[in-house]
Amino acid sequence: MNRNSHYQHALVLGYWLLLCAAVVYVMIVVGGVTRLTKSGLSMVEWDPIMGIIPPIGEAAWLDVFAKYKLSPEYIKVNAGMSLDAFKGIFYWEYGHRILGRVIGLIYFVPFVVFLIKGMIPKEWMARLTSILVLIGLQGLMGWYMVKSGLVDVPQVSQYRLTAHFGLAIIILSAMLWFAMDFLRGETKANHASSGYLKSTALVVFVVFIMMLSGGFVAGTKAGYIINTFPTMNGQWLPDGFLGIQPVWLNLFENPIMIQFVHRSIAVLVFLAVIISFLIAPQQRFKTFNGLVLLIMLVQVSVGVATLLMKVPVVLGAAHQAGAVALLSAALFTAHVARKRAY
Repeated sequence: MNRNSHYQHALVLGYWLLLCAAVVYVMIVVGGVTRLTKSGLSMVEWDPIMGIIPPIGEAAWLDVFAKYKLSPEYIKVNAGMSLDAFKGIFYWEYGHRILGRVIGLIYFVPFVVFLIKGMIPKEWMARLTSILVLIGLQGLMGWYMVKSGLVDVPQVSQYRLTAHFGLAIIILSAMLWFAMDFLRGETKANHASSGYLKSTALVVFVVFIMMLSGGFVAGTKAGYIINTFPTMNGQWLPDGFLGIQPVWLNLFENPIMIQFVHRSIAVLVFLAVIISFLIAPQQRFKTFNGLVLLIMLVQVSVGVATLLMKVPVVLGAAHQAGAVALLSAALFTAHVARKRAY
């Protein structure tokens, strides 16, 4: 294969991965709206094949609604809900699941085509196959999460929700990084200091950890309590943040501690982004870090507004979308620091 063909194949693979990442981004946002509108438990069955077809006709809707009426959520939370109201929450969860299938198709089908045409370099097979495996696992994890809310308590496990969200972040990050490898090149750059390289890695890491902590905030509904800022009901260390024994369990099951940790990690993100911006060695690195800094400031502002207004759907979804945008920008900045363009 000549150099020009190799370059063209790399462009095709890179743009394909960017498209897949964009759909994953949309799916993460839709998943957030599904949670915020309390729609996630509206589909009580998992049918990977026929589940792509929505209820058609009054009889089909009544059948699906009858199954929902047997769920803990209907019995304990939504008793008396009308069919029209049920359709409203059903379509959010349905759309979320359809997007999951779309991601599987737009990844798997082109992957097979590229494989047949010999467009995928041998050294890339393991990496691209691993994403396909993760997409499959994500579907299973999604249903495993939903099942936790269909037993007794009409609320999904915060552990499973965070695992589901975290896996989506990993898939998105891998797609973006590999796309940049194809579009920008994999050759290592030598114009960035080790300190700056570490700072860009730190930003990616703390943003990822912050997003995981956000999963626990969502899973325990910690955003609906203590809606004051910068203090928590006038205190820097709120009462009750160590109210569960053993103490370590507060990090995962105490909404007060979980909100406190999320706020604290946000401070770490702020400091890491500032440091990376200040030590960037060249103007173009400053520019990329400046973009990360700008997105971070917007994200913090939206986060504070979301908290103060007790998590309205629009702001809650914007906050989740902003977190993904911040991670994406941090990944791009880290890639530019490590690898040079063709």
